[in-house]
Amino acid sequence: MASSSSSSHSIHNTSRQSWNYDVFLSFRGEDTRKTFVDHLYTSIVQQGIYTYKDDETLPRGESIGPALLKAIQESRISVIVFSENYADSCWCLDELER
Repeated sequence: MASSSSSSHSIHNTSRQSWNYDVFLSFRGEDTRKTFVDHLYTSIVQQGIYTYKDDETLPRGESIGPALLKAIQESRISVIVFSENYADSCWCLDELER
């Protein structure tokens, strides 16, 4: 088990050198923000994975559009949480396209 921890740790360090975020979470806030996504975000962060979630990372007052696009570009991977109304959001569809 120790060897997998050390290899995971070295992968994480490498990704931090190349990316600002390990994971970008894309989700429909009205559907999942206070339920599934909050639990997912907490679990990922507890594992030491640097994760972008707009209400946790985006500074208040900052324009959401440019900040989201920048965060997507600066993330190693995106995790998409599809929900019933995900496709109803232009923001979500734009994130998915990127």
